[in-house]
Amino acid sequence: MPKFNRTAALSAALLSISVALAPSAMAQNAGGGGWFVPKAAQQPAPPAAHTQRRAPSPVPLPAAPADSSEADQQQTPPVLPLPPIPSMQDLPKSVAPPPTVIGVISVSGVMRQSSAAMQVERTLGGRRDALAQDLQKEQAGWRDEQQTLQAQAKSMTSDQIQNRERSLQSRVMKAQRDFRNRNRIIQEAAQVSLGQIERELVQVIQKVAGSHGMNLVLHSEQVALHVDGQDITNEVAKQLNGVLPSVFIPDANVDPEVLAKSGKMPTTADADQETPATGPAPAVAPAAPAAAPAAHK
Repeated sequence: MPKFNRTAALSAALLSISVALAPSAMAQNAGGGGWFVPKAAQQPAPPAAHTQRRAPSPVPLPAAPADSSEADQQQTPPVLPLPPIPSMQDLPKSVAPPPTVIGVISVSGVMRQSSAAMQVERTLGGRRDALAQDLQKEQAGWRDEQQTLQAQAKSMTSDQIQNRERSLQSRVMKAQRDFRNRNRIIQEAAQVSLGQIERELVQVIQKVAGSHGMNLVLHSEQVALHVDGQDITNEVAKQLNGVLPSVFIPDANVDPEVLAKSGKMPTTADADQETPATGPAPAVAPAAPAAAPAAHK
């Protein structure tokens, strides 16, 4: 297997940060010539008295070798045995379900009208912007350090170059941990905030649909045709804003995991929400998980 030097590890660390945390920052840096990565110093023989030292330059990562045998196995699927399955007898006639009264809803339309969802987008979007700005500043510091190292390399010994490279590598690795941790905290804060809206939204849909006698609610994106009286999106959004105008969002300096383990996580009127319904709740088609609010641009 190919051996990666410190330059390769440093390049991978820089790439993982830019891909996972700041795609916009990468787009801005793409026009500036790409990443500056210091070359790991080799172990040369003691230089002659008048030998000039060349500045370190980036080294490309080696490509991973292709596994031809594995590719052949994927192209030719194996022939597996298919044992016979037992036959099943007809079941006796049972009670037919009640007539279907259908309603439709756009969950994304409800979220666009939700004051709590807009609160989450403003708060966490600002934190994402701050994270992206800090990342860009750190990247600029890496470039400055690399340029300084290249300019001073001719007047430095090999040991001095190695020490500077190790210092820059330690800085990059520490920044990688810090930015990933900050990004995780933002993502978990979004889960905490949107989770409150999702739980409340299910109950509001059931109440609104029940008031119209609906026993099946479909997503409007799945329905080719419906009439205005079947769409309960605006009514659900109005009721949701009345019941849940805002949600709890962990502070920027609070780790949601630590907060959850402390047992002090605020709730949203769980006692009131546990009131049993007077009739059967209408069936609601499963919705896709609510996406985290997009960062402001």
